Amino acid sequence: MDIAATIPTICRKTHNDHSLGIFYGENPLDYSFTLMMFEIIFVISTTWIIRFILKPLKQPRVISEIIGGIIIGPSILGRNKKFTDNFFPDNAQFVVKNIGVMGFMFFLFLSGVKMDMTYIRRSGKKQFYMALIGVILPLTTVAVVGTLTRKYMDKDLARVSSIGAIASSLAITSFPVLNPILKELNLLSSEIGRLAMSTAIISDMMGINAVIAFEAVKQGEVRPMNGVWYLISLVVLIIFFFTVVRRAMKWIVNKTPEGKPVAQGYVVAILVLVMMMGFLTDMFGMAIANGPLWLGLVIPDGPPLGATLVERTETFIAQFLMPFSFAFVGLYTDVFAMGEMGWSGMAPLLAMVVTGYVSKMIGTVLSAMLYDIPFKDSLTLSLILSLRGEVELLLYIHWIDKQIVTIPAFTLMVLSTIVITGIATPIISYLYDPTRPYMVNKRRTIQHHTPNTELRVVICIHDQETVAGLINLLEVSYPTLSSPIRVYALHLVELVGRGMPILIDHDDEEEQSNNTPDDNIHNALKQYQESRGEFNAHAYTAMAPPLSMYQDICELALDRKATIIILPFHMKYPGTLVGTQFFRRRVHSVNLDVLAHAPCSVGILVDKGDFRNPFAGCSMRHSVHQFVVLFLGGADAREALTYADRMAANPNVAVIVIRFLSHNYIGDNEMEKKLDDGVVTWFWVKNESNDRVVYREVVVRNGAETMAAIQALNDDAYYDLWIVGRKQGINPVLLDGLADWSEDNELGVIGDYIASADFGGTSSVLVIQQQILRGRVPAPPLLPLAAASRPIFPCT
Repeated sequence: MDIAATIPTICRKTHNDHSLGIFYGENPLDYSFTLMMFEIIFVISTTWIIRFILKPLKQPRVISEIIGGIIIGPSILGRNKKFTDNFFPDNAQFVVKNIGVMGFMFFLFLSGVKMDMTYIRRSGKKQFYMALIGVILPLTTVAVVGTLTRKYMDKDLARVSSIGAIASSLAITSFPVLNPILKELNLLSSEIGRLAMSTAIISDMMGINAVIAFEAVKQGEVRPMNGVWYLISLVVLIIFFFTVVRRAMKWIVNKTPEGKPVAQGYVVAILVLVMMMGFLTDMFGMAIANGPLWLGLVIPDGPPLGATLVERTETFIAQFLMPFSFAFVGLYTDVFAMGEMGWSGMAPLLAMVVTGYVSKMIGTVLSAMLYDIPFKDSLTLSLILSLRGEVELLLYIHWIDKQIVTIPAFTLMVLSTIVITGIATPIISYLYDPTRPYMVNKRRTIQHHTPNTELRVVICIHDQETVAGLINLLEVSYPTLSSPIRVYALHLVELVGRGMPILIDHDDEEEQSNNTPDDNIHNALKQYQESRGEFNAHAYTAMAPPLSMYQDICELALDRKATIIILPFHMKYPGTLVGTQFFRRRVHSVNLDVLAHAPCSVGILVDKGDFRNPFAGCSMRHSVHQFVVLFLGGADAREALTYADRMAANPNVAVIVIRFLSHNYIGDNEMEKKLDDGVVTWFWVKNESNDRVVYREVVVRNGAETMAAIQALNDDAYYDLWIVGRKQGINPVLLDGLADWSEDNELGVIGDYIASADFGGTSSVLVIQQQILRGRVPAPPLLPLAAASRPIFPCT
């Protein structure tokens, strides 16, 4: 017998390393290095183009990348033999697939780093039972359907382990898939987003156990002892993770100086360890990504280690490696193979898939409604927990390796992933508005605040530099025993190295021991609280993505029934300083979102430096500070004047109010004018005997005269603080010709002008916006409650 004749012979063109160039008449695609470079460019460019096309349709990034991979594969471009032979020959596909597997490994590793397993302990019964019902119901129904249609399946799919693997994949909701999609939808910090993420973590833990069980069954189908050895090797590996590896990671954290990133050498060593874990799990017959995922789970999330790993590797993995992962999926996806297999061969698997998704949604909706979650929100939650993505795709590839599914079945599963995630994501955006809880119909403003009652204020802190100015503002707001101020200080920290937003209440000792935000911020608040008995402070830290930080701010203000939110305006650094432009844009974005959605009034403090003093309570009692209120009319101006009235009661503050009126009352809104007259009259009658309060009126014809009057006021005297309403209700004549001049909508036209460098001086600025009743019919504006018993008459 000729042995050589039994061995398959493959003829393949060998690629040289480098081309001499096209000017020598050579095709660069005939050379391995240039071909690989072209493939990298082609794969990444294709996914970017699809992403650009589908983004307006509210499609998540994962859908664009899956479709980009399919375009490269045999379903579209790969159908052309000439394209495949020139651009993706067999030996080139080998490179793409291996880089793709590495992409999946590192993706799951970073997902493990971001997962906070303590959420399982902190989750309540609601999350646990919702996860349990959402897993057991689809798992059971899919298994039943699979058993009933087993005789119509091929022999590989008909195995018990195969049916169990498919049932478990359809039942489990994966945290690594949900996290990036919810981040794109800006729902991470929302109520429904937090509920979905905590439920997904519990579901993941059930899923890991299910995968282990079915892997063991699969190993034992060939020889029973294989399953036993599989479980033994698994136990040894897990013990290694939670003893040696866990202690090594804690040692790295302890060796890292406080506030500093982990040394580069440790980062490289951990990335090498990721590949080592992938090698070990593959060697033991487990899914290759199990090792990297478990390694990520034992690494402490957040700073310094988790944050450093995510910061230094996430972009490279997401933008460079993951497109190859989806190209890998696309090279296996072949819609024509489904046609060749026919309906009879695909029907059992399709029945299982449809049953899985439907039962998953029904189970989630019913369990959510049992806990009094409205139907609309329950439906949204069910759609979120039905999303599929990277983890499922990796499982499907693993099934091909284990001969659980064939190429047609694999293609069906990939297409079902595109359909369910592609349809569910825009529906989620339509059904759920994360700002809906902040649409309150009760007035929470300083103007309508009951006199001689506690004033509740939320102050937002981005860094230590903003603390002193905010404390000074609280001091001049004049907390007294009859009218105390309760402050909720929220330290805003960008979420890095964690997958779930965290809101920490530092009055909770247990939470404080687990998280250590900047102590200087809290110490400054404590020192001021100790010096003023009329002042109560509560410290919080919100770790969230910049796009959803406003949700934590608005939620805290809503829960604590705050009257006003005070935000810092960052203009300290020159725009050319490296890194500061991004920081300023982030703060600017947060402020705009809060202004748009706040359930109460909002103030933005532009602290130029002179207003900043960490011992405000001491210094301000020995000198009179000059404040000026620019009253241009409207709801924001009335709110600003009412806030200034509170400051005017402070014996260390002098207030001058400048009211701007249009010549011959041109452009005035009659209702707004009456409301303005009433508030101004109330203010003047109340402060008529206060010699530290001055009231003046200025008549102008256009925006240029308005600016000239303000500039003249600035040239005549120095003021420590300028107070102005943002923009609601201002007579357009007063701003005529100024709209194009303004660069910053955050502060309004006048606020932007007096905060700019062109205005001159180092005076700070407080811009006030009165609460906007969004989505509801607003109640008629009222006068300050203190004025309710006073007669209203025009101011002369």
